Amino acid sequence: MSKEEGMITPFAEAQARKGVISFGVGSYGYDFRIADEFQIPKIFPVMDPKNIQPGMFGIKKADFCIIPPGSFILGRTVEYFKIPRNIVTIATGKSTYARVGVIVNVTPFEPEWEGFATISIVNSSSSPVKIYANEGIGQLIFLEATEVCDISYADKKGKYQAQKTITHARL
Repeated sequence: MSKEEGMITPFAEAQARKGVISFGVGSYGYDFRIADEFQIPKIFPVMDPKNIQPGMFGIKKADFCIIPPGSFILGRTVEYFKIPRNIVTIATGKSTYARVGVIVNVTPFEPEWEGFATISIVNSSSSPVKIYANEGIGQLIFLEATEVCDISYADKKGKYQAQKTITHARL
């Protein structure tokens, strides 16, 4: 369905595993990758989602990013997603990263949402953790409804529709 509907671009038909943290088609989902651009928060007295200021994040383009203990970074998926009106997703982190204390947070993709997903990656361990660009970071599970939804994300004119970059909180 993903290939026929053009839901994921680029689409890895087989799971890439050799020498990388896996990505691509899985048994019941799709393992997505993190791109090579990272946003690293600078030290501010308060991180306020209602008041994100220019300069609160530094930008790093690299093959990897090291997250300090107890900190987080923002990234985006390599893949661009177009979710059909009868599908919703659940996103989870990959067990490879979970085993070193990494927590991946991506909100569900609502029906008719599209874009590159912004990802929050938290290092909950007491040691620095290395994140590899262009390799797997999380998994999407697709749930198909028996009926299409009454109001989709596109119908609501959602504020994160068709995002092309790492996108901060919007009100």
